[in-house]
Amino acid sequence: MARPRFPTRNTPLNAQEATRLEIPRNTLIQGDCVQTLRALPAGCVDLVFADPPFNIGYEYDEYDDRKGRREYLAWSKDWIAGVYRALKDNGTFWLAIGDEYAAELKLIAQEDVGFHCRSWVIWYYTFGVNCVRGFSRSHTHLFHFVKDPEDFTFNAEHPDVRVPSARQLVYADNRANPKGRLPDNTWILRPQDAPPGGFAPRHDTWYYARVAGTFKEREGFHGCQMPEQLLGRIIRVSSNPTELVLDPFGGSGTTLAVAKKLGRQWIGSELSKEYATRIVERLAKTKPGDPLDGPEDPIASAPTTKSGRAKPQKVFVDEPTERAIIEAYQETCDGKSTDFLLCDPALNKKFVAACRGRGLRGAAVVWNRLLLRIRKSGKLPKANNKIRRLTFADMDRYSFASEIAMHIICTEYDTTLDEILCNPSLAADFDKWAKSIFPGKTPFEYRWAALAIRKRSQRSREFANEGFKTVTSRRLSQPIDLNNIDSVPPIPGVYIVTSDSECIYVGETLDIQRRVRSIVDQPFWERHSPKSLSYVPEEKFRDIGPMHGLQASFAQKRNSKLNSTLLRNDVMRSRTSS
Repeated sequence: MARPRFPTRNTPLNAQEATRLEIPRNTLIQGDCVQTLRALPAGCVDLVFADPPFNIGYEYDEYDDRKGRREYLAWSKDWIAGVYRALKDNGTFWLAIGDEYAAELKLIAQEDVGFHCRSWVIWYYTFGVNCVRGFSRSHTHLFHFVKDPEDFTFNAEHPDVRVPSARQLVYADNRANPKGRLPDNTWILRPQDAPPGGFAPRHDTWYYARVAGTFKEREGFHGCQMPEQLLGRIIRVSSNPTELVLDPFGGSGTTLAVAKKLGRQWIGSELSKEYATRIVERLAKTKPGDPLDGPEDPIASAPTTKSGRAKPQKVFVDEPTERAIIEAYQETCDGKSTDFLLCDPALNKKFVAACRGRGLRGAAVVWNRLLLRIRKSGKLPKANNKIRRLTFADMDRYSFASEIAMHIICTEYDTTLDEILCNPSLAADFDKWAKSIFPGKTPFEYRWAALAIRKRSQRSREFANEGFKTVTSRRLSQPIDLNNIDSVPPIPGVYIVTSDSECIYVGETLDIQRRVRSIVDQPFWERHSPKSLSYVPEEKFRDIGPMHGLQASFAQKRNSKLNSTLLRNDVMRSRTSS
């Protein structure tokens, strides 16, 4: 019997269908969220963000926002219990709710359902919902719940989660911790760090503008839209790349759009047919790696008065520091290039130790950045150790792992490959991801392959825009089920891996069958639910251009999820300009 297929990602799935079929990831379900939550397998979701109707009489097109008190609380208990069931044991649940039912829903989640509350955050927006007889509503409660208080994801060191300390924000003092600190309820006035494992202590205030009609990110069809930067903070701190994020109340689709931009899997539910259609349209235009809309730090980004806080100054490299960096490089590089030194962890440790031994202030990431800056100025001695460079043929078995790892880290931290290589922590994270995709290679090999992909990326885009501009999918083979690998030929070519609903990755290789086996064998791919593969043999396009040009062309046309933004024309911004 043929396996039933879901509608394409351009069509929301009906909730009644969802109860009969296994719900694939990256799917929007149109229907009641309680029914949707029951259809999900228990323990399958990593993070849930829910922004339910506040029951304050807001005009939705289908939902009744004027339920009786008992009815609303009973309904809330049902869907919160469904969230608990769907979450993994180490999963996290964020709940946004207004004043009227904040206390009641907190008690239901804790006492009736079994959640543990880690933080009670206040989202304060800079203009309110107008009230006829009372002060304008200008804040929302955000509850941070977990199933297991001893085991849950909390990425406290994530640079895009931390905020400037008072020393940085008010005085622009370079002596402040460059990593900033976690947000808490007095983060504007005093630098009080949050305790490990949660925001400090149970009541925090975050300042983000509510999405106004004049804002770029305004979708125009939902009156209670969350800002992308707020969702970005929550998703980054409470989940990891490629994990599954669920939003039971799709609304304007912001949670799902941000999850997709940040490289997460997602599932959404929305009662309104009209909203569901709009969400699907929004998600179709959203690409992994796209920047989040809105200011990252609304307080820090606000305009200042003439006599207000000082502007941060660019770091000035004095001559003694520059000389010490050059000496440390000459002492430790063994005649090799700066790229080699940054790609080789052992060699980079020697360079960092030499910098520290010269009494330089700062840390490894600072000295590595300065090294690249000095190289750019032309003041570094040229490498004289002419080692044999790895070719793409040498790297064919694992270079795709480097590309995907680079994409994951660049998307998660909104950074560049240079910044990854300069920062030992990010570089180690990159190595970990590459190893999970194709194990058995050294950090140097993974990093060098990423550099090689970046160096040829401009040519890849040029070939995609010129020679391969008119090449269509008609040249592709018929989709081959990944359970039937033996039917894939061991020939060079370009291939496309797809799930039921989307393009996962476009690759190029000297041996398509060998590459497919490495994909099927690794657990990394399971969370993306790959189902089939199509390919084009190299011999069919050799006269047009190289394989990496066709790879870039298909990656752009198919909106592939795991390909580097270096292959895309629409994301040529700072992260691709190193």
